[in-house]
Amino acid sequence: MADTALSVPRRSPLAGAADRLAAATRSSGGAVRLAELPFLAKVNVRLDAKGAAADAVGLALGLSLPLEPNTVVRAGELRALWLGPDEWLVVGPPGTQRDVEHRIRAASSDEHVSVTDVSAQRTTLLVSGARARDLLAHGCPLDLHPRAFGAGRCAQTTLARTQVVLVARDEPGAGFWVLVRSSFAGYLTDWLLDAAAEYLHSA
Repeated sequence: MADTALSVPRRSPLAGAADRLAAATRSSGGAVRLAELPFLAKVNVRLDAKGAAADAVGLALGLSLPLEPNTVVRAGELRALWLGPDEWLVVGPPGTQRDVEHRIRAASSDEHVSVTDVSAQRTTLLVSGARARDLLAHGCPLDLHPRAFGAGRCAQTTLARTQVVLVARDEPGAGFWVLVRSSFAGYLTDWLLDAAAEYLHSA
């Protein structure tokens, strides 16, 4: 029997806000850049950091799972975010979650490892530009000074009272990723646009 199911294009949580984010970016004159990075692959991994599986999974992914709290390890387009003593979030390009999940499962062999595709749980906001730290500081309780939260750091925190994972990207001038639950993405975007208003220039 032929498959008559209609193929429905995926729609990101912030597809309707793309124009407003782009307009704010243009109006800021480089002070802030706001954009959604939709559909990034996100795989949650839980395992014993001191067990053999940790090394095997690291080899399979081509990176070492970070052991220092609140740090990020990057190799190519993959990043491993430390979320806890036995928990990491592996983030990769859109559509790679099945490959990442398979590589982790294959490497873990008989070791006890929990691997969960959580790609649909959150979307990712890019916040960069000269005033990115100032913008985030309006609603984040962390000390975001580069000495305290420099490139290659991450943290589970709140932004505008919304639970997020905040990542200080390690590429020069790359700014921050804000991983937010899809159901709160619209609210957080509205907050960011409102908080960024002081950096925007009137037409």
